[in-house]
Amino acid sequence: MSIHFNPRDITWLAFNERVLQEAMDENVPLHLRIRFLGIFSNNLDEFFRVRVAGLKRAMDFKEKVIAESFYQPPSKILQRINEIVIRQQQNFDKTWKKIQNEMADQNIFIKNAKNLTVLQKEFVRKYFDEVVESNVIPILLHENTSMPYLRDKSLYLGVAMRKKDWQYQSNYAIIEIPSRFVGRFVLLPTEDPKEKNVMLLEDVITFNLPHIFSYFGYDEFAANAFKVTKDAEMDLDNDIKTNFAEKIEKGLKNRRKGKPTRFVFDKDMDKALLELLIRKLNLTKKDSIIPGGKIHNFKHFMDFPDVFEAYARPVERTSFSHQAFEHGERVTDVIMKNDVLLTFPYHKYNPVIDLLREAAMDPDVKSIQITAYRLASSSKIINALIYAARNGKEVTVMLELQARFDEESNLEWKEMLEPEGITVLVGIPDKKVHAKLCVIKKRAHNKTIQYGFISTGNFNEKTARIYGDHLLMTADRGIMADINKVFNVLKKPKEDYLAVLKTCKSLMVCPQFMREKIVHHIDKEIEEAKAGRRAEIIVKANSVSDRALITKLYDAALAGVVIKTIVRGIYCAVNQKEFKEKIKGISIVDEYLEHARVMYFYNKGAEDMYISSADWMTRNLDYRIEAAVKITDKELKKELKDILDIQLRDNVKARILDKKLSNEYVRNDKQECRSQIETYKYLKAKTSTK
Repeated sequence: MSIHFNPRDITWLAFNERVLQEAMDENVPLHLRIRFLGIFSNNLDEFFRVRVAGLKRAMDFKEKVIAESFYQPPSKILQRINEIVIRQQQNFDKTWKKIQNEMADQNIFIKNAKNLTVLQKEFVRKYFDEVVESNVIPILLHENTSMPYLRDKSLYLGVAMRKKDWQYQSNYAIIEIPSRFVGRFVLLPTEDPKEKNVMLLEDVITFNLPHIFSYFGYDEFAANAFKVTKDAEMDLDNDIKTNFAEKIEKGLKNRRKGKPTRFVFDKDMDKALLELLIRKLNLTKKDSIIPGGKIHNFKHFMDFPDVFEAYARPVERTSFSHQAFEHGERVTDVIMKNDVLLTFPYHKYNPVIDLLREAAMDPDVKSIQITAYRLASSSKIINALIYAARNGKEVTVMLELQARFDEESNLEWKEMLEPEGITVLVGIPDKKVHAKLCVIKKRAHNKTIQYGFISTGNFNEKTARIYGDHLLMTADRGIMADINKVFNVLKKPKEDYLAVLKTCKSLMVCPQFMREKIVHHIDKEIEEAKAGRRAEIIVKANSVSDRALITKLYDAALAGVVIKTIVRGIYCAVNQKEFKEKIKGISIVDEYLEHARVMYFYNKGAEDMYISSADWMTRNLDYRIEAAVKITDKELKKELKDILDIQLRDNVKARILDKKLSNEYVRNDKQECRSQIETYKYLKAKTSTK
């Protein structure tokens, strides 16, 4: 059998196209369609900072050596990326134009510098003088001057200026749009109370260009937006005199020097200015130089002003309390009796915070140990831990300083926690800590009692409102013993730390051992299929790209194992003609971000089920500390399996992932997505019947 794989980066672009399809879907409320455009744009920015930057770095090596890691030569993938991104940008521009027409039907208009009323002109002048001007400092560009430093996440105006009596010559300047300080959107006054007008900050600046450059006496101005995306990888040196936190700080500073990976500009930009910018940025035809529409840095549109007709949030988009916590008992007392599986964002996140608050106040609690990857900006989790430390508890926080784009925030958390007497761990060299673990230890009646939780997602109450995740609250001794082993390794990492992790019995852990156990489970299903008995595997993940595990799934499909996958993003598997059982792969993209990782193995009817922090990616399985926990309670297993079955139903919309459908392995199904609504109804029904 010839083995094929989809290139990881091409399948990621297919995922982002599914996000764009949500913006194109007229069944989705208008304000959410604008938000999906913002998500699409933000995703693409990060893709160019990380993945495209990595591909360009890879091109510095012999392509035959590294092509296996990417499934194709990097140069070929980069060429395909550029082709796909340009096509997607065209669809994006068409979608935005259509959305603006629909906004006009609701009397909502985005104004520019040329279509303001007299009232609005006066307002914009005053707003610029009082709010914006102090944040605007133009930089003049000349052929013989060096390019100034451009921020990676900022938006810029390229300004061409000339006097009427100049026949050919123009002068140029760039202006950074100060949206970080004054916001991107300005609500304008209108004569018609039914009409709502919004103006972008760059247009406010464009309108005031004659005032900004009044000293030079220019008569004509042309201003067009552009942005530069840079390589965001951090090179951490191995200076033994530097502690890890200092290396991260140095890496953040070095990120400023990253090479450009993409240059996006308004296609109507002055041609001479465009050529000047491209030369000064040292860009070539091999780089991603992408013409676009008037508006860039669309990520801000995730926070577009609330100017739309009243939107009544459907009941099935409203979180509710888990039935286990509806009778007023302490969370601690509840989980001492039974395991509880929370499914976000359907269930409220309160019990997680309440458990930590109870532990902070409980005089019998001696210690709390927890991992932190991405935290909410005003984290209630951290607040509870600080008060626990102030109450004399021994608090340990494993704070992952290498959480991409959260490095700076996590350094700030470190500086906040340590003065409170909290022990902050920073992990094992060359291994990210991505496991989501918490163990609380108390001493009562001469007995040591341990309880806590393990999750598929970050301990972040903000993202828990929009990310689909599972969290198991438990007092199971075996699970708590294994979590303690992980923390012991994190506290005192030794050369033989893998030997310690290998002794875990209730958890599957990475690096290495989760992979081994997954392969073991797949082999058992293959044996059953070959013997003519029922064999089934279900994998739910954000991404499936690991070559070895995909090959193992191919072996299982060849043997006749029924394989179903729910993969939101990267999906490198391809169905082969030789398979006895075709792999069913779907992707669910809807209002909530599917983030949970679940594994199901039929196992002769025993139905082994795990929730995990790890995707089926080489980076997770071999280079991170990850953890998966087995769900053993029969009711919880049934609940989890029912949710998987709901999402796999044929009558529920999902994008089918399969090579033969299109080059992007995507089908656009216009039917309203029901899987998340059906999940809500299922979990709500379980609550109402108790």
